[in-house]
Amino acid sequence: MRHPVPAAISFSLALMGVGSATRLTDRLATAHEDLLNDRREILSSLSDPFGVPAAARVVLEDPSARFRSEAAWKRNVVATVFWVGEQPTENNPTPNNKSAWDQNWQENFGGYDDPNSRDGYLPKGFTPLLNPFYVALPYNDIGKDYRHRPEAAQVIPWFWERYQGEGISVCKGRWLAIHHEGRICYAQWEDVGPFETDHYQYVFGNEDARQNRNQGAGLDVSPAVRDFLGMSGKGVVEWKFVEEHEVPRGPWNSSAFRPGATPGEPPLPKR
Repeated sequence: MRHPVPAAISFSLALMGVGSATRLTDRLATAHEDLLNDRREILSSLSDPFGVPAAARVVLEDPSARFRSEAAWKRNVVATVFWVGEQPTENNPTPNNKSAWDQNWQENFGGYDDPNSRDGYLPKGFTPLLNPFYVALPYNDIGKDYRHRPEAAQVIPWFWERYQGEGISVCKGRWLAIHHEGRICYAQWEDVGPFETDHYQYVFGNEDARQNRNQGAGLDVSPAVRDFLGMSGKGVVEWKFVEEHEVPRGPWNSSAFRPGATPGEPPLPKR
């Protein structure tokens, strides 16, 4: 037989339950606040105590600004003539049977690019396998360790567009426009010089070429470039980098020496 619980006792038990629940809620709230405070102290640099990053933002850049310096003409540059297969001299201490980026340059070119025996814009006796309109500039983006120089990614405007891995130059093959006495020739960057190999402040910046034994020459041009521009052994030119799609039809993009390329005008007739 169950005895009824007095009302006073039931009320006391109910109050105890409510009090326990209230104390538990208070403890949970206190613990949660302590956790938040702890996270805020640890992650004080973040607005969110749980470290959730801010939403991504879209940053718009002016694409023309990046290449503004690239498109500017470098003026009053002394240009000298060099050629594939050239032997060392006092003013050219490095043999040109190989280039900075091609250890078999003369072989891959197809022979000796004789500056004194010409067939139009080509060397006499063979058709080059590579573009005879080539130049050298005094910067090599590949260091002696066969890796890109530390500054290359920062100073070369097109670095990441042309990047294909360590040890592969992003400068080789870049097109230039060269102006001399009213004529403009287009050629590809295929070697490093004259004399310097690290002068990025000139090649990509606003400095003048450094003084050297060739009156401060800042550009070497091939016999084909020399002949197109009507230069002698040395001349003062202007030059700038250009995009490949900006290169007009001409003897520099003839299919005769660029297998698979879009044919341009053929080389000039024999003279």
